[in-house]
Amino acid sequence: MITVPEAAEKIIKRSRYLSEAMSKGFINNSSLARYIKSEVEEMVFKKVNESSIVMALNRLQKKLKPQSDYRNVFHVPPTTIIRSNLFELNLVNSESLNAKYPTILELNVEQKFFLTFSKGISESTIIASNEIAKQIKEIVVGEKIISEFSNLSSITVQLPENALKTPATFYFFLKSLAWERINIIEIVSTISEFTLILEDKDVNKAFLILKSLFN
Repeated sequence: MITVPEAAEKIIKRSRYLSEAMSKGFINNSSLARYIKSEVEEMVFKKVNESSIVMALNRLQKKLKPQSDYRNVFHVPPTTIIRSNLFELNLVNSESLNAKYPTILELNVEQKFFLTFSKGISESTIIASNEIAKQIKEIVVGEKIISEFSNLSSITVQLPENALKTPATFYFFLKSLAWERINIIEIVSTISEFTLILEDKDVNKAFLILKSLFN
């Protein structure tokens, strides 16, 4: 049978927010014990004294450490670029779609527009500037479109070289957006940058949140 300390640890460690807050001493363990008491009791199949949960949390807090040194990655605020007037197409993969990629790429041969591909096991995503939306849709005529989004913007963050080997670099950014309930449509990344695709209505707020991380 699972014990109270084991139950408390499972609840805390499944939440990155709680784990990080506890590791930094931001949470009152007595208040947290009251908050998770009913769930602990469900897990151990009996009534539990609040004091026993507090004791478990106190012991757990001593073992918790910050999940990453991601703050050390950014010695200066990274270059951040915002683009607007984007759209997205999600299509079922096919041999005919593969043959059309070179034609789509030719639309941006001079790098005037935003254009990115992402190919998964069963579907592909095209995100591009509205200026070439009509041409792209004409090229993919006959392909099965799963979904289409308009009124999108992007935020691209340039990453330093050591970001590749630092755990939770993306989490450093994404956790703050999650707390503020910013919905991310897509994430596109390379070794030196990552791009968030958002609805137009969210991009300004998201940018201010990311900028505030380095104030």
